[in-house]
Amino acid sequence: MIRALFRLLLLVIVLVAVAGFFLGWWSNEVTIPDSSAVATAGRAGAERAKEVGSEISNKTAAAAKQAKEAISDGALTTKIKAKMALDDTVKALNLNVDTTNGVVTVSGLVRSKAERERALALARETDGVRQVIDRTTLEAGR
Repeated sequence: MIRALFRLLLLVIVLVAVAGFFLGWWSNEVTIPDSSAVATAGRAGAERAKEVGSEISNKTAAAAKQAKEAISDGALTTKIKAKMALDDTVKALNLNVDTTNGVVTVSGLVRSKAERERALALARETDGVRQVIDRTTLEAGR
């Protein structure tokens, strides 16, 4: 019984000594973190993070602008095609409308000069159109 108690006491002492050694309880060195090294690394890291954040922000803004222009061009094309489809003098199925940066290109076959002028006028009077390019051709025999 005494022998078991002695072993247990010896085991507890060894465990406390090992724990004290690994946790630094009996170390003569006082370790104070070097604040300048941490701050320098922190500043450099913060500057790099700002640069990367700025770069990502610029790329996102450019992508958003490009998407807005593409949507805007698509909306212009849709508006013009809808106007042509609703107009009785224009056969919209024979005409193609392409828009790039507000410049509208109308191409395809028209039955008459009046249809050509009406199709181009519908494109010109649409808000957001900067220029209209005529690539239409008159059907043969008309």
